[in-house]
Amino acid sequence: MGATDDPATVAFLQWALPRLGLQWKGYRKVRGTVRKRLARRLRALGLTDLGAYRAYLDAHPEEWRTLESMCWIPISRFHRDRGVFERIRRDVLPALAEAAAREKRPVRIWSAGCASGEEPYTLAILWHFEIEPAHPGMQFELLATDIDDHMIARAERGVYNEGSLRELPTHLRDRAFVREPDGSMRIRDELRRGIRFRREDLRATMPEGPFDAILCRNLAFTYFDEPTQRRIAEDFIARLRCGGFLVVGCHEMLPCESQKIVRWAPSIYQRRIPT
Repeated sequence: MGATDDPATVAFLQWALPRLGLQWKGYRKVRGTVRKRLARRLRALGLTDLGAYRAYLDAHPEEWRTLESMCWIPISRFHRDRGVFERIRRDVLPALAEAAAREKRPVRIWSAGCASGEEPYTLAILWHFEIEPAHPGMQFELLATDIDDHMIARAERGVYNEGSLRELPTHLRDRAFVREPDGSMRIRDELRRGIRFRREDLRATMPEGPFDAILCRNLAFTYFDEPTQRRIAEDFIARLRCGGFLVVGCHEMLPCESQKIVRWAPSIYQRRIPT
């Protein structure tokens, strides 16, 4: 298979993705990643080209599950999209802490599509070093989910290469990680407190709310087809507390309008508080 703009690959994805409930436009910039995975799969199956793979899919319906797994794009870094995390640190987390303090309850956050844990651990770092000192003893609960068992296992290990930390401010990086003998960086044990990882396909099931914040960035509202996006957006909103926040990717917007939620800032929505 040729370059990332290989027309055979594009034609195949435009045919296959809708059958998986995914949309082609979400894959334009990452199709090269999927192309490489397809090439490896063709070699493993002894197939000559994507036409033969289409025939194989027709003859072996169970292969669609393997194809879907090749379309998962787990791109993640600590503090990815600095402006979003700065607003979370400065405005969102303090507001959630104050509301939880008034109501004498924990702060609950869900990181949906957590990949190998960079997003939830970034939230834990911000909470531990920036918010918790002003709210000592407040319980912080963070559920992190992903469809990929391999990613969940990596997240639970909490060990990363130094490059994935490059966007995290230095003063936080130095306090949050321990350097291992091989040069990798391990998240400190105290920052794991309150975090649970589990496998979940949010197209099929979702954890029970209510949550003070839900983060689903560069997943549902990029790769899923529009009917699935609408359903997921409604389910997210239903699981948010009044005043809670939904954070999406920098280039994403919710596919539906709702009287229950308002765009609060770039990439951040807030569930309305009844008046």
